[in-house]
Amino acid sequence: MLQILNYINGELKKPASGKFLDNLNPATGKKYSEVPNSDEVDVQLAVRAAEVAFTNWSKTTIEARTTYLRAIARRIHEKSEELALAESIDSGKPLSVAKSVDIPRSQANFEFFADSITQFHGDTFKTNNQAINHVTYSPLGVVACISPWNLPLYLFTWKIAPALAAGNTVVAKPSELTPMTAFLLSQICIEVGLPKGVLNIIHGLGPSVGAPLVANTAIKAVSFTGSTATGRAIALATASNFKKLSLEMGGKNANIIFADCDFEKALNTSLKSSFSNQGQICLCGSRIFIERPIYEKFKKALVQKTLELKQADPLKVETEQGALVSEDHMKKVLSFIDLAKKEGGQILCGGERHFLTGENSAGFFVKPTLIEGLPPESSVNQEEIFGPVATLIPFDSEEQVVQMANGTRYGLAFSVWTENIKKANRVANKLDCGIVWINTWMLRDLRTPFGGVKESGMGREGGKHALEFMSEVKNICTALE
Repeated sequence: MLQILNYINGELKKPASGKFLDNLNPATGKKYSEVPNSDEVDVQLAVRAAEVAFTNWSKTTIEARTTYLRAIARRIHEKSEELALAESIDSGKPLSVAKSVDIPRSQANFEFFADSITQFHGDTFKTNNQAINHVTYSPLGVVACISPWNLPLYLFTWKIAPALAAGNTVVAKPSELTPMTAFLLSQICIEVGLPKGVLNIIHGLGPSVGAPLVANTAIKAVSFTGSTATGRAIALATASNFKKLSLEMGGKNANIIFADCDFEKALNTSLKSSFSNQGQICLCGSRIFIERPIYEKFKKALVQKTLELKQADPLKVETEQGALVSEDHMKKVLSFIDLAKKEGGQILCGGERHFLTGENSAGFFVKPTLIEGLPPESSVNQEEIFGPVATLIPFDSEEQVVQMANGTRYGLAFSVWTENIKKANRVANKLDCGIVWINTWMLRDLRTPFGGVKESGMGREGGKHALEFMSEVKNICTALE
C-alpha cells in the first residue's frame, strides 16, 4: 500500500500526527493508497520553511527561476506516461484524457510562465517633462495555492508556476481526493534540485490544512479554485488581514445555440462541453439553450450521440466516460437527477448509476444524462451539479435567452453558436460572465484573463494577470527638475 507523503523544506515527510486517510480508486471503489491527514503542525512547518527560503529565492535572477521551471517541465514530459496513469487511477477520468489534456497542460503551465516572466515588466510614464514614473513588480512573500480534484495536476501547476516565476515561495494544498500527481510533482522537484522550501506541498482535509493555511499571518496571498462555499469561507477568514485573494469558484454555464449555427459543429462541441471529464469541469456547459426552430432536431441528435458515448474502465483506450471522483460526489449528482424528476423534468437519456462488471463493478459511474422540461428557475437549472448532467431549454429570441442565461448567481464561461458574427458579439457583450466562446468551447490562450463574475469568482488568472496578482506593485516617481 503506497503512502503519499508531504513535501516540506525539500524533503518527503509523514504527517506530524502519523495519521493517514484512505485514497480510493473511483473506478473500482477500492483503497489503493494512503494520504497524509495533516494538520496545523505540518502547515506551520511548511510556512516556516517557505519564509526562510523566500530570502534567497526572491533575490534569484529571472534566468535562474526560469531554469528551474523549465527543468520541472522537462521532467513532467519525461514522466508523462507515469503521471497520466496516476491521474487516471486517482480521479477516475479516462487515461486518454489524462494523456491528451491534463499532463501536457501541466507541462505547458511551467513552460508558459518560464517564458512570460522574462517579458513581465512595469510601464514607464513621462509626466509633462517634470517626472518619470516607473512601475515595478516585486515578490509578495509566501503564497498559498489551493487546487481542486477535477483537473488535479493541471490546475495545481496553473497556480504554482506563476507564483514561483514571480519570485514567491509556495505552500500548496492539493485535493485530498486526488493527491497522487501532486506527490509525484514533489519527487520531480527533488530530482531537479529545486531549492529547499521554495515549494511545499501539504496533503489533508480542508478544515485541518486549508483553514490554518489561509489563516496563517505569514501568507501574503491565497489563490484558490474550488466551490463557491469554500471560496466564501476563505474570503471571510482572510478579510481582516487584507490578504490578496484570487478565487475561481462555481459555474452554471450557458451554451446558447441559435438556429443559424453550424449544426454539426455545434452538436459535436456541445457533446464535449456537456460531458468532458464526466462533466466535472467548471467550464462545462450544463444549460443548453436551443432556438426553437431547431430544438427538436438538435435534441434528437444530441441524445443519440450521448447514448453512443463509451463508458467503461478508464484505463481502456476506447473509454470516453470514466467514473466520478468519489462515492459522495456520485450520490450528489444522482440526487440532482432525482430532484429533476420531482421538479417535472423529463430524462431523455441516462439518469442513473452505471454498473460495470468485474474489477469496476463497485466504481462510481453515472450515465451521461440529458434532461428537458425544467424551467430556468428550477433548482437543477440554478445549482452547480458538476457531473455528467445537462438540461435542454428552448428559446425564441435574443432577449429571452440572454435573460435566462444571466439568470443565475454564477457567471463563469458561456458559449454562443451562430454564423451571424454581429449577433454573436451583440449577445456576448450582454452576457454576465468572465469568458465567452463564440462557435467554439475550451479554446484557451494562456495569455488571456481567466475567471468569473458574481459567485463564480474574484480576480483573474492567466498571463500577466497571474503574474500581477503574485506581485507587489510599486510606482517610483523621479523628478526631472
